[in-house]
Amino acid sequence: MSKIVKSIEYKHWLTELKTKFQQAQIKAAVKVNSTLLEFYWELGSDIVEKQKASTWGSGFLKQLSADLMADFPDVKGFSKRNLERIRRWVLFYIDENLIATQPVSQSKIGQQAVAILDKAPPHSELFQIPWGQNIVIVQKCKSVEEAFFYVDHTIKYGWSRSVLALQIESDLYSREGKAVTNFKEQLPDIDSDLAQQVLKDPYNFEFLTLTKGFREQELEKGLLEHTEKFLLELGAGFAFVGRQYKLEVAEKEFFLDLLFYHLELRCFVVIDLKVGEFKPEYAGKMNFYCNVVNDLLRKEGDVPTIGMILCQEKDKIFVEYALKSVNTPIGVSEYEITESLPENLKSALPSIEQIEAELGGEL
Repeated sequence: MSKIVKSIEYKHWLTELKTKFQQAQIKAAVKVNSTLLEFYWELGSDIVEKQKASTWGSGFLKQLSADLMADFPDVKGFSKRNLERIRRWVLFYIDENLIATQPVSQSKIGQQAVAILDKAPPHSELFQIPWGQNIVIVQKCKSVEEAFFYVDHTIKYGWSRSVLALQIESDLYSREGKAVTNFKEQLPDIDSDLAQQVLKDPYNFEFLTLTKGFREQELEKGLLEHTEKFLLELGAGFAFVGRQYKLEVAEKEFFLDLLFYHLELRCFVVIDLKVGEFKPEYAGKMNFYCNVVNDLLRKEGDVPTIGMILCQEKDKIFVEYALKSVNTPIGVSEYEITESLPENLKSALPSIEQIEAELGGEL
């Protein structure tokens, strides 16, 4: 029999642990997720501290899993794999520099970290999202700051695990709020801060595959053919109003590439799609569009219309000068897509069958 099983300290702690879990099961009937995750946090904290203070060795989690599953056979959360995840979860937030997968003997938890373990869980936001989302965040994020960015967004927007993983993989953390805008000059502080966070830079349109030398109409068509992915990339709150939306001014017709209404900002959003690099005249044209939408479509209580110019390239200083001359809120961002080979170049390349035939002939 192993040293762990004979340990009186271990047996006493195991008994207390079982009692706590039974109490947690009762509370879970009312508040399943947060109560269970509070228990996980306390369990993970205990595991980290006891592995540091004792000499139970690497077989500790396997033994603990077997003992807990013996009394709670229907609880999947007590598998050795999940106990390892719980331990890594706690370590990530108390000391992000620790490598949670390394052997216990190599881990060094400072006095400050141990002090945190002795207190109530410091991160209540973590208990407001499902365990699966917590696992994804810890596995994919590089820092605690980045992790809490995704925790807060998951709470706010109710992201599923797959949507959360997609947002992390697209690096939303480093893109959100990075567009070049004049919002601070053209919107009240409370509106400008929110509007700034709505825009990203760059936008990830890599779900599109367009031939090199594509036109703006092809980009526009492609985005609307992938409406679900396009709206996901734009972010929560965007309601589609129309494509090539017609405006009539002084008996002349003008057409907006894309028109949206943002439910949280409470304003219309005009999107102008451009191929190539940003040009100063784009800002003047967007200024005109926004003024017309304000006059013809904006309702009482709406925030002034926002313009979004999406182009393949931009120079930040160049854009800032261009936006100084306009009186409406405008943001400029780049977008990224996957470009396929032109058809004439494709035809010049050998097919897989031709390559195989050539190789076969040589052999």
